[in-house]
Amino acid sequence: QVQLVESGGGLVQLGGALRLPCAVSGSIFSIAAMAWYRQPPGKQRELVAAITSGGSTNYADSVKGRFTILRDNANNTVYLQMNNLKPEDTAVYYCYDRYLAVWGQGTLVTVSS
Repeated sequence: QVQLVESGGGLVQLGGALRLPCAVSGSIFSIAAMAWYRQPPGKQRELVAAITSGGSTNYADSVKGRFTILRDNANNTVYLQMNNLKPEDTAVYYCYDRYLAVWGQGTLVTVSS
């Protein structure tokens, strides 16, 4: 009954911004390290950002300075704030619970030039 639900995806222009929430249920969210991955069309899934239970973060080089991962333990939600979006950011974005090894179903982000 563990479930991760991503939302907030959509079509944006170059330079735009999106905030993706991932709502987690059926898990002890506060002790779980969380991550965001993405899979561009025709490409392999890759790590975008990660956050530990203590709030330590790391990012892929391609998104440093543009994306921010945040967690709200009171609401069992992890967010990916994406700023200054580029066409190469187009992908299905997945939330991942590193503690339980559970994936969300993904949300599509499309960035037009």
